[in-house]
Amino acid sequence: MAEQLITVRLDETLQAGDAAAPSDALLIERLKACEEEAYETLLARFQQPIYNLVYRLMNDPADTSDVVQEVFLKVFRSIDHFRGQSTLKTWIYRIAINEAYNHRRWFSRHKRQEVALETEEEATRPWLESISDPARDPYELALNLERHRLIEQALREINSDFRAAVILRDLEDMSYDEIAEVLEISLGTVKSRILRGRDSLRRVLATQMDPKTAESTLGFLQGAVK
Repeated sequence: MAEQLITVRLDETLQAGDAAAPSDALLIERLKACEEEAYETLLARFQQPIYNLVYRLMNDPADTSDVVQEVFLKVFRSIDHFRGQSTLKTWIYRIAINEAYNHRRWFSRHKRQEVALETEEEATRPWLESISDPARDPYELALNLERHRLIEQALREINSDFRAAVILRDLEDMSYDEIAEVLEISLGTVKSRILRGRDSLRRVLATQMDPKTAESTLGFLQGAVK
């Protein structure tokens, strides 16, 4: 039942933010009882954030949907083994990051590395919709979209460990403690990876623009709408 549900629901737009949403403990209990509504609630709560996370972690964004489907299938199959030693969110994010890493390792072993080309799909990415604001003038909106494009491109050029830490902190707005749980590393390592990741981003962006603009773009990343 879970596999059929995930195949259908990942192609739909689910409404999140229900004021009566169950607590993590209740949701986990209902998932373990195989309640269909609990599966729908989990997807409504985590589908979009996990899609965005995986998209940014992948070297080839075209594989995002397949990886996201595997993430939720693994969540559904493993929920009985969840013991609450971390939050439901950090547990699911850890699974997503591991699946993205596994997919990239498999790809590097079985397929030729190819230079990713931008496609029209990028213009309709869900995360771009979150920064659209009718109140902004067209120039400001275009500038912000261009900044996001440069950031996305730069993220794919830095060390994968640094990339994950920067994404979780600056784009997912996770605390250092949450990032440590997701990545299963110490707080000191979290802070080090974030600092080194930001420095790597700064250097990559500096090759595409003047230093002042690169610094401004990095600042935009750290203050971007989550």
